[in-house]
Amino acid sequence: MARGLTLLVAALVVYVTPSVQGTSHLSFSNASVDITRSGCGVDKLCVETPDDCAPDGTDSCLFVSVVAAAPVAPNGTMLSIELSGNSIGYIALGLTANASEGNTMLFVCGNDNGFFFRTMTLNNTDAALTGNEEQVSDIRGTVNGTLIKCEFNITSVNTTRSRSSEATTSSILLGAGNTNAMTLLPFSRMLNSGPLNLADPASNLIRTTTAAPSVNATAAPSVNATAATNTTMPNSGGAVQPLAVLLLLSVLSLAVMLREGGCG
Repeated sequence: MARGLTLLVAALVVYVTPSVQGTSHLSFSNASVDITRSGCGVDKLCVETPDDCAPDGTDSCLFVSVVAAAPVAPNGTMLSIELSGNSIGYIALGLTANASEGNTMLFVCGNDNGFFFRTMTLNNTDAALTGNEEQVSDIRGTVNGTLIKCEFNITSVNTTRSRSSEATTSSILLGAGNTNAMTLLPFSRMLNSGPLNLADPASNLIRTTTAAPSVNATAAPSVNATAATNTTMPNSGGAVQPLAVLLLLSVLSLAVMLREGGCG
């Protein structure tokens, strides 16, 4: 009897612990989940599809925001997640070092006669899903029709494992899938962000630098010295020559006329 009571108390302690394992039996609900774009690019890293869509349910939008705490060795970084999207089954956030090989940590928020949460491992080669035990805490979620919203903390993240890059560098995958009696059907990937620094809220913003307009270095047209030499200007010698010829002809004609008159 005493042994049975001890086991019951231990089971209750495990159930109410603030950090829970993401196994399939967990189910949570919290009507206060409110996810907006406020703070995107400044206080939190936001990734969504389609671009710049609103996660408040006014349009179709698959959205995630990430806030990273300072890394703590050897456990990695704690991430605070907001996830929102439309699905008749589940929506999911994936974190991976390389989306084309290895595995992805998949965090699932779903609806199967009520909100549920689960963590999975996605094989990036064959897309197989298997359950895992990623540490998560403070799970909150709501379902309104097909709109699923959830918030949770991932208590220790290091997707890089043994790689030399920053521990907060990861590709974000967003997608959805259907369920069948709480069984997750294949994950359909809708977005792959490529490598991002999860600790930098602006790491996925396009930074453009506007170059100063270049100075037109075309040289001023050179003066054609030959043309200037040959140009006839008023009162120049070139303009006088025809008048001098005409005067000379007149003088010669007058001389001829006078000579003929003298001879007569």
